[in-house]
Amino acid sequence: MEGISGIVDWLETHSREGGDRYARACKFMTADVNAAALGAFDGGATEVLINDSHGGARNILVEELDERVRLISGSPKRLSMMEGVPGCDVAMFVGYHARAHGNGIMNHTYTGSLLAYRINGQLWGEFGMNAALAGHFGVPPVMLTGDRHATDEALALVPAIKTVTVKEAVSQLAANLMHPARARTLIRETAAAAISEAVVTKPEPLRVTTPVRLEMSFARSIQADSAEVLPGAERVDGNTVAWTGSDYLECYRAFRTLIALGSVN
Repeated sequence: MEGISGIVDWLETHSREGGDRYARACKFMTADVNAAALGAFDGGATEVLINDSHGGARNILVEELDERVRLISGSPKRLSMMEGVPGCDVAMFVGYHARAHGNGIMNHTYTGSLLAYRINGQLWGEFGMNAALAGHFGVPPVMLTGDRHATDEALALVPAIKTVTVKEAVSQLAANLMHPARARTLIRETAAAAISEAVVTKPEPLRVTTPVRLEMSFARSIQADSAEVLPGAERVDGNTVAWTGSDYLECYRAFRTLIALGSVN
């Protein structure tokens, strides 16, 4: 939700504190996602599966989506933000934000307790994290929407990806906004182009060299204390825990476990 058009503040993204502002943000999120789905159909897609990936994953208003789509709503989910991706042809990322300790609107990585997520030494945000998970199943990323810093991150990792920049960061909680109606028009047009071109160009998935080394830096050392009890975990420094797996999916599952352990304190 942080990278959805028209949204600039944490309060808008939380159901308990946000009130009417959160309800408005859910409508904005639904409209951006629906624009991507419509564009996918325009580009030749025959099926569109949407996975609600923000917070408790109960934000998208199913009744306001195009009736041809399917929606995965609620949590927990085995693949979290990428639930449903095995068997898909391509993946589109709508409403993405910049990584922790970067710039951008409400920048963070997965939770507020994670300061850095590295795979084989490379610092990634949620786009890299999830595009690589899609890549494990052979699914390439073809489009991303979000603020300027989020789209820059995506282009640095996957230069051929199509992007829509819906806002420019002024600070972490201020932005120069594109009108949401204009953003949705661009999202639909870009999604259509991404799908139609993918049929011809057959884009490559984002694949990770194996074995895969995951490093996670927590905000507090006590979180690393709790996380390192996972079998196979390696304490790198006061706040950082590492884990090595035979493939990216193994490391992603370890990441989910390490986050859960580290979030206890």
